[in-house]
Amino acid sequence: MKDYRTITQNISAGIKEWRTTQPDAQAAFHALAKTTMAPGALDTKTKELIALALGVAAHCDGCLGFHTQALARLGATKDEVAETLSVAVYMGGGPSLMYAADAMTAFLQATETQ
Repeated sequence: MKDYRTITQNISAGIKEWRTTQPDAQAAFHALAKTTMAPGALDTKTKELIALALGVAAHCDGCLGFHTQALARLGATKDEVAETLSVAVYMGGGPSLMYAADAMTAFLQATETQ
């Protein structure tokens, strides 16, 4: 079983190193993320659910880890995550089902620490 806390910690360490050589690029990405995820017509939790579905579609372990951690902090329920994952599976078929299962594991790991 993948440990999504470890996955996100390792990615964060890599991002920190990248930031030392590319601070402007990292700052621009951070600004994009902050602006995009701010509440607007959609609330932040809805945007994080969308991001999780896209992470499933992209088969991105880091995306699953970071977005399930954010969803846990935002008070998302297991049912909200499960419905989001169902949409991802509907749109992406079998490969998305494999990552939807991983996403549920990541969410359960993230909620253990809340």
